[in-house]
Amino acid sequence: MAEIAAAAQELVDGLLTEPWGRVSPSVYETGRVISLTPWLAGHRQRLDYLVATQRPDGGWGAPDPGYALVPTLSATEALLAARPHDPELARSAERGVAVLRRWLSGGGPALPDMPAIEHLAPALIELINRRLAEPLPSPPKLDGALLPVIRSVLTGGGEIPEKLIHALELAGDAARGLPALRPQSTGTIGASPAATAAWLGDQEPEPDHPARRYLEEAARPHGGPVPCGLPITVFERGWVLGWLARAGIPVTVPDTLVRELADAVGERGAPAAAGLPADADTTSGALYALALLGAPRRPDPLWAYEAGAHFATWPGEDGVSVSTNAHVLEAFGQYAAAVPAEAPRYAATIARVGAWLAGRQEPDGSWRDRWHASPYYATACCALALERFGGATGGPAVHRARRWVLDSQRPDGSWGHWSGTAEETAYAMQILLLSRPADGESAEAARAAVARGLDRLPATAPGPDEPALWHDKDLYLPTAIVRSAVLAARGLALDNAHVSSR
Repeated sequence: MAEIAAAAQELVDGLLTEPWGRVSPSVYETGRVISLTPWLAGHRQRLDYLVATQRPDGGWGAPDPGYALVPTLSATEALLAARPHDPELARSAERGVAVLRRWLSGGGPALPDMPAIEHLAPALIELINRRLAEPLPSPPKLDGALLPVIRSVLTGGGEIPEKLIHALELAGDAARGLPALRPQSTGTIGASPAATAAWLGDQEPEPDHPARRYLEEAARPHGGPVPCGLPITVFERGWVLGWLARAGIPVTVPDTLVRELADAVGERGAPAAAGLPADADTTSGALYALALLGAPRRPDPLWAYEAGAHFATWPGEDGVSVSTNAHVLEAFGQYAAAVPAEAPRYAATIARVGAWLAGRQEPDGSWRDRWHASPYYATACCALALERFGGATGGPAVHRARRWVLDSQRPDGSWGHWSGTAEETAYAMQILLLSRPADGESAEAARAAVARGLDRLPATAPGPDEPALWHDKDLYLPTAIVRSAVLAARGLALDNAHVSSR
């Protein structure tokens, strides 16, 4: 436990020393930076990264072709642009083209619900086909029908939807130097290296240009490759502090960190970072953490995202997110618990969201969500929110979730969607450790499952090969957030083992 506490304290201290956040490199985003800003320092390192991360089948990214499509398109286009100068790059590009041709034939793969995927994929196919004698197929669902409309609006000086700025690169040449946009205080356009590169274009700016400095800083942690979204300041802080506090991991949280997290929540909530619109998920994470840390803030900004029985991640969201609603439930519920005198003000909302979440459970007892590839993340979010704040409605749903977790453990003791991972094992263990068993459930079975899972968790941090499972334009790994989940699971398991042995 002392080792876990020390690692957790280091993690919390890093929230201030690395305020932009810690995020894995992205094949998609790195490919766009290669093509859009070839003048940027680290160009060769980015090309080497694409070659090194290509799979044996010629693709990039997750094993599911739907998830792999956009990063493979981006990497292939970047390598095609560079291949006249390097035979190794040419071979890698040819393998990328071959696997894309296979995937896109016959209608293309089933696509996951990821931001702007229906626009990014056809935009990249368009770019690749300019370089091929035999063009790639363009399935009807990837016809890019809205791309000309988006580009026309931008070139005509029309209003840009705030959430589109994060994927500004899909606008092509229309994005370059767009006068309606100016870099944020961090230098970013849309908290995205690709969007920033699209706005800058291929003409090298002065060394002190803020957008150039942002791209250089984004490339620094990984020696050239860049992440999907950066910064993720508020998002990372809310999740790390909230998950450690919920698990009772002893850390000292600097007053500055609490104050900055509180200041990030405005009238319409909090964005993940400067350059992004405020959203209900980040707002909920920040509010939940503040309440657990003894600095509760009224959750009233969340009502701006109310959409009937549930809450939208942002106004006008296409689709719904169960994990966002689980975090909304925790934000309202934890504030009501921290300030009992105001609990009646939020009781109806808490009951409504809890009932909605229970109604979205899959028949097998899990939940699936649009912000993460793994059902273990969504199930942990929903089951733990319902356990604490779901009342009588939540109990049966939590019991079904526990049964699904116990039934889906892998033979080696881990849990995982595509393969066993430390991150998903941590979520599964937290479900078992932070919720009450159903009547008739074997306590010994749960203890044995946790013990076997504990053996699959690293001592203090996931290894460098931990897969990316979080949704953005590409799958990404928010390193500090996942590390906090693993530390929380280890701490809970060790504490539970200590209590059980007494």
